[in-house]
Parts: sequence; C-alpha cells; structure tokens
Amino acid sequence: MYYKSTRNSNVNVTSAQAIAQGISKDGGLFVPSEIPSISFDDIKALGEMSYAQRAAFIFTKYLTDFDGAEISYCVDNAYSTKNFDTENIAEIVHLFDGTYMLELWHGPTCAFKDMALQILPYLLTVSTKKINLDKKVVILVATSGDTGKAALEGFKDVPGTQILVFYPEDGVSAMQKKQMTTQEGENVGVCAIKGNFDDAQNGVKKIFTSEEVAEKLSENGYMFSSANSINWGRLAPQIIYYVSSYARLVAENKISMGDKINIVVPTGNFGNILAAYYAKKMGIPVNKLICASNANNVLTEFLTTGIYNRNREFHTTISPSMDILISSNLERLLYHLCGEDDMQIREWFTKLSVEGRYEVTDSVKAILKEEFYAGCCNDEETKTCINEIFTKYSYICDTHTAVAVKVYEDYVKNTGDNTTTIIASTASPYKFSNSVLDALGKSDPDADEFRLVEELAEVTKLPVPSSLAELKNKEIRFKGSIEKSDMKDFVLETLGIK
Repeated sequence: MYYKSTRNSNVNVTSAQAIAQGISKDGGLFVPSEIPSISFDDIKALGEMSYAQRAAFIFTKYLTDFDGAEISYCVDNAYSTKNFDTENIAEIVHLFDGTYMLELWHGPTCAFKDMALQILPYLLTVSTKKINLDKKVVILVATSGDTGKAALEGFKDVPGTQILVFYPEDGVSAMQKKQMTTQEGENVGVCAIKGNFDDAQNGVKKIFTSEEVAEKLSENGYMFSSANSINWGRLAPQIIYYVSSYARLVAENKISMGDKINIVVPTGNFGNILAAYYAKKMGIPVNKLICASNANNVLTEFLTTGIYNRNREFHTTISPSMDILISSNLERLLYHLCGEDDMQIREWFTKLSVEGRYEVTDSVKAILKEEFYAGCCNDEETKTCINEIFTKYSYICDTHTAVAVKVYEDYVKNTGDNTTTIIASTASPYKFSNSVLDALGKSDPDADEFRLVEELAEVTKLPVPSSLAELKNKEIRFKGSIEKSDMKDFVLETLGIK
C-alpha cells in the first residue's frame, strides 16, 4: 500500500513516510492508493476480538510496510485500560428504537480525539525509525478544543518529539482551555492566538509548507509533522471504531450480517465522517452517512448544493470543536470522488484560497447526494435536544453529540428511514458543563468550571472523569496570546532558532 498526494498523484510514499511527514510538500493530503476491502467472514471474526486486535487487523490493511510486531507494539500500548476507562475502549449504548450512541470519549482527555491520538505517537516513532530519520520531530497542532489536549497528552515526554499547540483564545470552552494550559511534560508548548480556529489552522499550514522554515528546522536538527487529522496516522485509527462497532452489533445480535446501518457524525474538519466513508468503502454495509453541523453550516450547504463557500459569518457556539469554516479533510473525499484528478483538486482549492469558494462538478454532486445527508442546528436547538434526551432517556450528552442527535431526528422526519443507526458521541458532557447545565435549566453564571462539574454530577448522577476532576488543583503553565501573524516567530523562538 502506497500513498498519493491529493495535489500530485505522482507522489508515491509508504505509510511510514506519510505519517512521519504529515502533509505532502505540495500542500496536498496523503491518501491510500487503494481502499482495501474486508469480507463478511472478516467482520464475523472481528466480532470475537478485542478492540486492540480489531485495530491490528485494520492496520495490516493500510500500514503494509509495518510488520506484525510493530503493529502489535502500537495497538497494545494505545488501546488498554491503562489509557481508557472501559475494556471495550469505545462503548455502544442503546438510546432508542434501534439507535445507538457510540461513546468515543472514554480516553484520558474525555474526547473522541483520544481514539487516534493515543496511538499516533507510537505510529510516528515507529515510522521515523523505519525511514531512518535522525531529526527531532516537531508536532504542530491547530485545535478548536479537543485535538490540542489529546495531542498534548499523547505526545507528552515522548522521546525525540516536541509538540506545539495553537488554539483560538475565545474559541474553546473553559474546561478545554484549562486542560491545555495546565498540560504537564517537558516537550510541550501551548499558545493562544487572537483569531478563530481557521486562522490557527491556516497559520499552521503556512508554517508547514514554508521552505524557509523547513530549511531552518533542518539546519537545527528538526522536522515537522502533524497531529491534526491532515496526518494519515490520525485518520486511519478513526476508521477502526466504525468497523469495530458494526462487528460488535452483529456479534451481539443487534443486527444481522449484511444489514445496513446509518452513521451520524457531528463534524467540523470532516475527518471523523471521512473515516466512516472509508469504513463503508472497505465493506461495512452503510446506508447513509449523516453529517451534522452547528450554526457554522458550511458543510451542510456544500453537501446539499455542491458549492463550498467560506465567505460567511463565523459563529462562536456552544459546540466549539465544530466552529470551523474550512474543512480540511474534504479534500481527501473530493480527490476520490473526482477520479483522483489532482489538477481538478488544485483548481478547486486554489479557488478556495483566493476567492473563498468553489463549486464541484455535477457528477460529484450526484455522488455526494447518494452518499450523504447533511443538516445543521443552532445553539438553542442543541440545548433543547440535550434536555429532551435527558428527560426521555435519562441519558446526558455533550453539546456536539446533541447536534448529531438533532440532525438525525430531522433526517428521520424528512425521510421516514428507520435503519439501525450509530451516532458518534464525541465528548464527555463534563467538558461543557456550563452549556449542558444551561440546557437542563440549571445554569449558574457565578460558578467556575469545577463547581459546574460538581453541579452537573449532582443533577445527572454520572461519575466525573478523574482526569477532569484532577485539573482543579493544577498550575496554569501557559498564559497570554499572540497575533496570528506571529505564529511562525513563536515556533522558531520556542525551538531556539534565530
């Protein structure tokens, strides 16, 4: 299995090279040269395995330059009760009428990003050894809240690495900010920027693709890589939990082999739902991929009309991890859908950069309509949904997962489709206690985030994750913020490069 660049199909690298490099030098994203397939016999066998064993099976399909021992080393270290509070790693909870919540937040930072970022450091360190890199790897991350903490925790004190995280100073929840600014580790750095997530993401991409910066890093014994989902080593692990979930539903007789399911994903950067698309193309029977957005509904409009237009008002919402107007992973999907036409991809994404919009071809529009349903909801609808779910089912969900539930409910009303459905639950409600309590009519504007956590526990009787409770007494290490134009200088200064 080799990997191409979405902007140059002649690029041909191994998975180790793709993971170590993070992004192609031409600015494109690495994609597999083919999507491997799995059979119903494979799915049946997976149903009898542990999560780590399922992960190893899927990785053998994509990371063909890794040997069995290397893959085992990665999955066994990542997917265990040492890192997750459940043996299943990802829990499946029945909510109502053939609808299941896929809880992806049982890792150390209480967000779905842990599912990939607990294993990425192992994949990266193995990859750098395989391609004989003798440089220190600098991980650059732009975050809208969850990726930053999950990446910091995953790469904390990993030998041969340094990680720098940028976040929008007013674009994350109080708990997310506390998680990042108190991060322990000798090789970590965190910096707020005056701007939104798209500003942070664009800044990181510019630094990545700057030849001047690359030369300075190389001269000083460094190289860049990424922990955002632009890195294939971040995206590939996300495919696993969709494959795993289908195998478990079959093994537990919730569905029969071959039955189709719907998958609902709250998404901003499009990586999580793209992983579900890959799972479908591998052979998981999926009826419809349902893309849920908040008030920043650029993806809803695109999947409905085929026009991507970031020239719109940016909304700061109660689901901040989805406050994104430039969805990077969409580039991978479009590369596949347009027949791997790299010239077409370059044209579209140049237009996005220069004009802020592009429109795909009629043939691509037809495929999007066949594969996806898209919807969105605002903050008030999100809070109403949280309240209704708790009232009806005694189940509490966070603000991002509630967006997915609301969009799914709209989908059912519009289509009458009663296919068994998995909804990706992407974060613990305790990461957004203030908004969740407000939704339940229990808001306390004078309380700090830790009192809010205690109040939410009193209302819901849901155990507080120890990793969040322990934050209360941690010292804030990273303070202040910078202009988005100063991101490059911050990186070089942090690394001690003049």
